[in-house]
Amino acid sequence: MRAALLLVAALLSTGAARAAEGPAAVLNALSRLEPVRVTENIAYADGPRHRLDVYAPTFGATQGLQVVVFFYGGSWDSGDRAMYRFVGAALAARGMVVVIPDYRLYPEVRFPAFLEDGARAVQWARANAAAYGGDPSRLILMGHSAGAQIAAMLAFDRQWLGAVRLDPRRDVAGLVGLAGPYDFLPLESATLKKIFGPPAGRERSQPINFVTGEAPPAFLATGARDTTVDPGNSKRLAARIRAKGGEATLKVYDRPDHRLILGALSPPLRLVAPVLDDVTGFVRQLSQREAGR
Repeated sequence: MRAALLLVAALLSTGAARAAEGPAAVLNALSRLEPVRVTENIAYADGPRHRLDVYAPTFGATQGLQVVVFFYGGSWDSGDRAMYRFVGAALAARGMVVVIPDYRLYPEVRFPAFLEDGARAVQWARANAAAYGGDPSRLILMGHSAGAQIAAMLAFDRQWLGAVRLDPRRDVAGLVGLAGPYDFLPLESATLKKIFGPPAGRERSQPINFVTGEAPPAFLATGARDTTVDPGNSKRLAARIRAKGGEATLKVYDRPDHRLILGALSPPLRLVAPVLDDVTGFVRQLSQREAGR
C-alpha cells in the first residue's frame, strides 16, 4: 500500500496538467469503491462543453444535503469532468451532493466565457439539486487551480451569478479554494495574455479585487511546495477577506504541491495532507450555522 501511495504521489507531482490523466485514472478507478451514486452527462446549457455529472451518497440522510459545485483546473485551456470522478466520489462519500461541470476552454473562448458557463452550472445546481438529495439553499462553490479562480470570481463578483438571477450573498453558503490563482498579475505567459485580453482589462479577472465584507465564508488551502501557483495567492486573498470584515480560513500544507493538494482527497493519498477532513469540517461548520438560524 505504501509503495502504491508513493507511486501515485510521484505521478501526480510530475508533468503538465494533461499528463495528470494517467494518475487520475488510478484515483478514479479506486473511487468506484466509494458508496456513491453517479448521474452522468446532464446538460445544463446547449453545447458539448455544457455537461455535468452529479455525485450523491447512497447511505445516511437522503435529503437536505449540502451541495458542492466543483470547478476543476487546467490553466483555462484543458480539462474534462471525467478526470475528477475521485473528487466527486470523495466528497459525496462524506455526505454531500457534488456537481462537476465542464466549461468552455481556450482557444474556443476567452475570459470571461468560463465564468458565464460556471454561473449557468450553479444556476442548474440551484434549480435541480433537490432531485439528488441536496438542499439548494446550502450551496458551496469549490475549485482547484484555475477552477478555484472561477469559483472565487462567482463568489465575489456579483455580476456573474446576477446574470442568471442569483446573488452570492444570498445563494452561496461558502467558498472552498484549493491552490487557486486569485491575485496573479502581471501575466508572463503568452497564452494567458491571450486568454485574459488587453492589459487594461485584466484586473477584472482577479478575485481579490472584488472582495467585500458581504462575501460568503471561505476556506482557502495551498501547498507550501506549490511552484505552479504561488501560495501567496491564497495568503493575500485570506488577508483581504479578513481586512474587509469577512471570514477566511487559511491552510498551508507542508507536503503537497499543486496537484497533490487535490490528489489528497483520494483514499491512497490522504496521508499526504488532511485536505478532505478540513474541507468536510468547513462544510459541516457551515451546515451547523445554517441549522442554527
